[in-house]
Order: sequence, then C-alpha cells, then structure tokens
Amino acid sequence: MDSIDQNIEKMSQHADSSGDSESSSGSDHLRAPKSIDNRNSPRNNKELSLAKDIYHLDTKGSYKEIYVDEEEDVIILQGGPGLHPIPLLNPGKLPLPYINLGKSRWEGPSSIRDPEVERATALMASWSIPAPPIPPPELTKSGKPLTKREKKELRQKTAGPDWFDLPAPSEADLPRMYREVEALRLRNQLDPKRFYKKDEGEGKGIKGLPRYFAIGQILPSTTPFGGTASSDNLTKSDRKRTLVEELVDDAETKRYAKKKYEDLSSARGAKGKNTLRAKQALRAQKW
Repeated sequence: MDSIDQNIEKMSQHADSSGDSESSSGSDHLRAPKSIDNRNSPRNNKELSLAKDIYHLDTKGSYKEIYVDEEEDVIILQGGPGLHPIPLLNPGKLPLPYINLGKSRWEGPSSIRDPEVERATALMASWSIPAPPIPPPELTKSGKPLTKREKKELRQKTAGPDWFDLPAPSEADLPRMYREVEALRLRNQLDPKRFYKKDEGEGKGIKGLPRYFAIGQILPSTTPFGGTASSDNLTKSDRKRTLVEELVDDAETKRYAKKKYEDLSSARGAKGKNTLRAKQALRAQKW
C-alpha cells in the first residue's frame, strides 16, 4: 500500500505541468484529478484521501483505470429583500377551480363555483336554528281536546295542504253542484269546434262526482289605466247565480242549441208518425 501512495503523490505532482500521467506498467492508464496550487489545502488533502480509497490493486498486481470527476460547484439562490421566494416544484393541494368543464368540448360548463355563496352557506350552516315550538292541542267549542275520530273527520274535510286544502262538499250541496258539474261535462255540445276528453265519472250520476272539488267564479278586473271597467267583464244584469243560468242566457249558446235541436227533431221526425206513405212511395217501382 505504501507504493500505491507514492504513485498517487507522483501523479498529482506531475498533473500540474502535463495534465494526465501514464503509469510505469504501460498496460493500464490512470487518470488523476486536477491538482490545486496549494497542495496543503484541505481540498487537496480530501482529493488524495479520496483517491487512496478508490484505487485498489487487483489480483494480478496491476492498477485498474478509474475515473474521478471534478467536484461540481453548487449554486444556492437566496432571496434578497423585497423579492418573493422561489416556488416549490410540488405546489401541494391546489384550490378548487371556479368553472368545471364538461367531458367534451361541445358541452358547456357543468358547474360554476362561487366562493361568496359557499362562504355564506357555510356560515348559515354553523348557526343553530331553534326547533319550532310544539303546536297547542286542538280543542272543541266546549274547550275539550279532540278525539282521534274527530281529528280524522277534520283531515277528511280537505284534500290537504299539497292540494291547497281543497274542500269536500257536503252531502246537502251535492244535488245542486251536480247540475253545475253536468253542464261542464256537456261542454262538447256547446261548442262545435272544441273536443274534450270524457270524464271518468260521466254518466254515473251523483256518485260519479269527485270527492274533493270546488267551483270558482271569475271576479271582475279593472284596466291598469284609470281603473275603468273592462269590456270583458259582465255587467251586473248579465251575471247569473249559477253556471247553467249563464249558459241558458247566452245568445250564442241559444243559437247553437236551437240549431242542434232542429237537426235532432228532423232526424227523429223522419222515423216517427205519418211516415208510412213516404216509405211506401220510396219502395214503389218507377216506370
């Protein structure tokens, strides 16, 4: 090992003038690192110790060719005053985008994110909403609480809040309201140019009426200019109590009803009394 150290020192001294040196064996070439002017410097001693560690003798007593690169200078960038720090290569978790695009380019944005709305929603969710108070018990006119049977009867009087509490007419009002509903079901005969689908309960009498229904009335409206009466509104003399009375009093409805009555009468009269001679005349042979 002493001979190895001597050879390494000779090569480092010779590298100052000629660069690379050749070994005395003549078979293998050794390339030593570049020397430094100050041989006693810590850097030179470090290179010599490194060369001693990496050069070794093989089984035949010859040196292997090993290349030692020069030490690389590392540049360290330091931020000065008023300069932003250099960003990292891995930014970490990024914030959510404001617009999420669709799968294809022809689709528009699938969703648009609004930070203000998200902040307000999170703030509202953090608030504790008090529970609604317990409603007071339902009482009768005498002040006693209602029984289960009475509560059930009250629920059956209307169709519920989903149907705007549509009432169920009483049994005493059904015969009167049946005439109104029947007139609505005969609307096909009132207008020759309109056709309506047949009602489910049509032809079943009072039993065919729906359970929950109501008949409304069109209220007179005023025009936006001066509040004057509109020509579409009926006068007080033209208004009737029921729908049937208004249909009977309508002039156009009267004309169409009279025409239909004459058509039906002529069709029935052709098959009624005093038609035998006319039938025989049609059957008689014509010479």
